[in-house]
Amino acid sequence: MSQQNKHRISRRGMLGIAGIAVAGTAGVVGGATFAGGSANAALADCSPTPTPTATPTGGAVGTATARPTSGFAHPGLLHTEADFARMAEKVKAGAQPWKAGYDRLVANRHSQSTWSPRAMPTVIRGGAGQNYVTLYNDIHAAYQNALRWKVTGERAHGDAARNILNAWSGTLANLNGNADRFLAAGIYGYQFANAAEIMRGYDGFDVARFQKMLLTIFYPMNDRFLTTHNDAYITNYWANWDLCNMASVLAIGIFCDDRAKVEQAVDYFKEGAGNGSIKHAVPFVYPGGLGQWQESGRDQGHATLGIALMGSFCEMAWNQGYDLYGYDDNRFLKGAEYVARYNLGQDVPYTAYTWGTGRSGARQTQPGVSPASRGAERPEWELVYNHYVKRRGLSAPNVAAFAQKTRAEGGGGDYGPNSGGFDQLGFGTLTFTR
Repeated sequence: MSQQNKHRISRRGMLGIAGIAVAGTAGVVGGATFAGGSANAALADCSPTPTPTATPTGGAVGTATARPTSGFAHPGLLHTEADFARMAEKVKAGAQPWKAGYDRLVANRHSQSTWSPRAMPTVIRGGAGQNYVTLYNDIHAAYQNALRWKVTGERAHGDAARNILNAWSGTLANLNGNADRFLAAGIYGYQFANAAEIMRGYDGFDVARFQKMLLTIFYPMNDRFLTTHNDAYITNYWANWDLCNMASVLAIGIFCDDRAKVEQAVDYFKEGAGNGSIKHAVPFVYPGGLGQWQESGRDQGHATLGIALMGSFCEMAWNQGYDLYGYDDNRFLKGAEYVARYNLGQDVPYTAYTWGTGRSGARQTQPGVSPASRGAERPEWELVYNHYVKRRGLSAPNVAAFAQKTRAEGGGGDYGPNSGGFDQLGFGTLTFTR
């Protein structure tokens, strides 16, 4: 690991969605279902690095593929060219469940080629004058139209996606707000990069200008958060805050062919001091293949959000030759099985979770798993299921059951109008079924 990255992960320190209860501070801020973590104060959220009392896993890398040494594969974020070829073939043949997944895409208003961008020079998330709703709706319209173009070849959808992306890269100048601005930088940074990656090489798409926007507006905020954690104690922010910013750094690094940024994100996943790194996100591992998720004592809307974000992170890394799914004896799978099992209505083991909050690290404890938002559904389980069960041949009974329950997955706009329904790009039945 570079000295720069060692410095980053050792410094004290965010992902979330609107409407999150702030551990260590009074009250609940915002009202969006499933959001990752808003707060009016600069020190918004909280999280932990406890000493496990359950059996910890070892440090094996598992079946990691060889780390790449040359260029990047494009398209190579959430989807590859082989993925798009499979989608197109299956949908054309009317094969299930791909056709059902595509039908959900077509039915979504964001996937219509008539969508007109509403780009703004300043986006605000958190505090006075919030207007970020416009941004996340446009991002999902770009992504959904890009998918329709790749599956059908219809230029109207490709043009719509290109026009949305060009409008924002030619207009956006600032991301502002309270602490939640870091959520905007993370969530919308990785999502923007994914939509743009699909459109790479499309006639009239200004790739260089889009790369500049990501590198000068989004990445500096991602880097600042992972480096300083908004000047808070390192465990103050929940895993989701780290995870969205990690996903943005990784996606921007791949989209911009910047190996140093990719390595920064991968190193943080493995060794980062904040709660998004794998051993902090899954602090306790139990016999039987279950791993307690860091936000399980908080609520299930945020616990499921963490699975969505880490799954996206691992898939983007996988498509560039990094097996983080398998890292530390498939530790992410254990966390996903735990979250899926509890939200399917079954019992799970729980170890009291203690962490430091604010600037000083004042200690708080969550004594038990939280039933709040239990049964929360996000379009995330197809990705996890298809990697571990279909691609790798491993057992994941709870993940498999949740994927079956929520099939066919929709996307942004299908899970309510608030930001939580747009925190994942979705449509996994179409895009990830193998």
